[in-house]
Amino acid sequence: MIRRIWTIFKARNNEFFRDHAAYGWNLLFPFLVIIGFSIMFNEKQQILYKVGVVYEQVSSQNMDADKIAESETDDTQLFLFKKSKYTEFIDFPVFQTALDKLKHHRIDFLINPATRQYWLSTTSPKGYMVEKLLQAGLTCETSLYKRENITGSEIHYSEWLFPGVLGMNIMFSALYGVGYTVVRYRKNGVLKRFSVTPLRPYEFLAAQIISRMYLLTLTTLIVFLGCMVMFDFRCQGSYWSLLAVFFLGGFSMISVGLVIAARSSSEEFANGILNLISWPMMFLSEVWFSLEGTKPWVKTISTFLPLTHLIDGARKIMNDGASLYDIRYQISMLAIMAFFFFMAGSILFKWNDE
Repeated sequence: MIRRIWTIFKARNNEFFRDHAAYGWNLLFPFLVIIGFSIMFNEKQQILYKVGVVYEQVSSQNMDADKIAESETDDTQLFLFKKSKYTEFIDFPVFQTALDKLKHHRIDFLINPATRQYWLSTTSPKGYMVEKLLQAGLTCETSLYKRENITGSEIHYSEWLFPGVLGMNIMFSALYGVGYTVVRYRKNGVLKRFSVTPLRPYEFLAAQIISRMYLLTLTTLIVFLGCMVMFDFRCQGSYWSLLAVFFLGGFSMISVGLVIAARSSSEEFANGILNLISWPMMFLSEVWFSLEGTKPWVKTISTFLPLTHLIDGARKIMNDGASLYDIRYQISMLAIMAFFFFMAGSILFKWNDE
């Protein structure tokens, strides 16, 4: 039995490493995402609002037609407004050009210092926030509230994003590396040939799982170490705890892939199901952004997704220094999901789709 599993294990690994495009993309993609978001969300370059500044005189007729709102501002207010952080001010020599940009949401706000007027779209949330920034210039320097900064080390967005990118890479590699591959084997007749050999179904599944776990661990380790060196990321918690979370999360994703590949022989159908599972999971598992403030039912759905608990546990270990006991809920959910999907995939699996 061990020899048969080892043979399938080696064959699957060789197949993966010979596919240089897939292997290279598994390693390159996470680096590109981290680099891109590190540049985009650099604190010195991050722009949240775009404000157009036009100095062309506007007739009263045009003002009435476009529902121009006049503000009770002065030069001091404009000066304070332009000091707003994360706001880019763009000069426009022609009013109509700037107005067209505003209508098409290319800019969030438009102001004319000469006539002391501003324009915004009522459908733009960013425009509403910029208006509040402008109106805040009317207030005095003193405030009834005292400002307090965050104590301790602050977490940059790229550090918050890093565990999510690793989890996303594990998800795609696990789902497609097992689910899509087994379906391709069945379509090409490979599984039919295996069925007349001494190889048993559980041995084949065991070899596929062990091979994919080995490849997941290897590629994740390379990406993890590379990003640690390039971006000086730090893991506040135990590396062994982090490895345990990634291992259990990867196994749960592989189990989901087994369920998809249990009977189907259509690559098109399997690809559609994998997309149906992976893309909503990516957006609902806080890979790119937090779900705080969303509808309660959205958060409820996310708790049934293994990627949510994988990323949540990894972030708590890397960013907060949590122990395995601290993330026992995430560990328990991943273990339950892994067991459930693994048993379902094993029971449903057939050599043929008949």
